[in-house]
Amino acid sequence: MKFFIDTANVEEIRRAAACGIISGVTTNPSLIAKEGRDYATVLKEITEIVDGPISGEVEATTTDAEGMIREGREIAAIHKNMVVKIPMTEEGLIACHTLSQEGIKVNVTLIFSANQALLAARAGAAYVSPFLGRLDDISYPGIDLVRTIEEIFMNYNLNCEVICASVRNPIHITDCALAGADIATVPYKVLKQMMLHPLTDAGIEKFAADYQKVFGKE
Repeated sequence: MKFFIDTANVEEIRRAAACGIISGVTTNPSLIAKEGRDYATVLKEITEIVDGPISGEVEATTTDAEGMIREGREIAAIHKNMVVKIPMTEEGLIACHTLSQEGIKVNVTLIFSANQALLAARAGAAYVSPFLGRLDDISYPGIDLVRTIEEIFMNYNLNCEVICASVRNPIHITDCALAGADIATVPYKVLKQMMLHPLTDAGIEKFAADYQKVFGKE
């Protein structure tokens, strides 16, 4: 399973990239707004850090296919690695189909059912993004949706990758990997949590203490 980082914070992307653990980046209007910077500028800066798929979403207020197509072309023109992120709506599917026919990769987001994922894949999406955490919030196990989508896509050899989104904790990551997900897009704080374990910390402290007993402090 590949890891994308879900953020628009350039410093977080630099740190994760330095670890060699991320293959791409996903952003959304909320993440960009949090940074308070120009959208295109941030996306361009990200392309200089990560050599992999970078999802840039159409504006949250753009709901018509024509507008999504226009904005999608602008996003795609930023860099060859750009992926256009489009919401799962009827207008979104029209935009997805048009853009994919032009050779532009599309990530259909806000997926909450297997039927939505199947429609997006048939419309030409390169990626679909089921939202685990938001489904968990309404007492539906989001990981079950990921398993179902993966099974359907394998049944029909659909050339569309599943990005586990709305990841809230390291348990989600393990579940996604066991479910056979292609990608998990993960906030930086969750990536950090994945690196940590109290026994690792205790081991480092013990090794340091044992070293100092023999060689003393430097």
